[in-house]
Amino acid sequence: MRETGLAAVIDGQVETLLLGSFPSTASLARAQYYGHPRNHFWPLLGAILGEPMLELDYPVRLERLLAHHIGVWDVIGECARAGSLDSAIRDAVANSFDAALAQMPNLRRVFFNGATAGRRSRWFAERGYAVCVLPSSSPAYTIGFEAKLLAWRALLADIPDRGAHARPTSCTQRPRVRLRVAHR
Repeated sequence: MRETGLAAVIDGQVETLLLGSFPSTASLARAQYYGHPRNHFWPLLGAILGEPMLELDYPVRLERLLAHHIGVWDVIGECARAGSLDSAIRDAVANSFDAALAQMPNLRRVFFNGATAGRRSRWFAERGYAVCVLPSSSPAYTIGFEAKLLAWRALLADIPDRGAHARPTSCTQRPRVRLRVAHR
């Protein structure tokens, strides 16, 4: 059965784009990014941004992301898949990024939520964006929350005035999690 992903959450102020692979079955059923209750995405962003993301209604979560100049989308727009695992994705059709990039003139960094999404990092790096592949926020990726949080703090690196939670860290300084980065 073919599935279609969710619409991009972007605007003209987005500086950082978070790209996942494709929404889980739970996310598609809820029509919400990272809708599985055990996914670490919202707790990670809450900890990094100093926002009570899990306590907010979904539309408000998206507003708060955009207020921090962060957009969310997926690299795959359509695929066949049984279940929610990336390894089950078949016949994937990539999202078309050209039109979306035109809507984000301030975009300078693209972060990938996991290795499957990270396969698209070269395409963005070749277009001059800083890229970083982060450990997946999925509950199927079994490293602990704290290790994920340490790596995900790279979202705030080199972004001034993001508050006390920033503690900038480079994407390449992670000792236990392999991350790839390229700068424009």
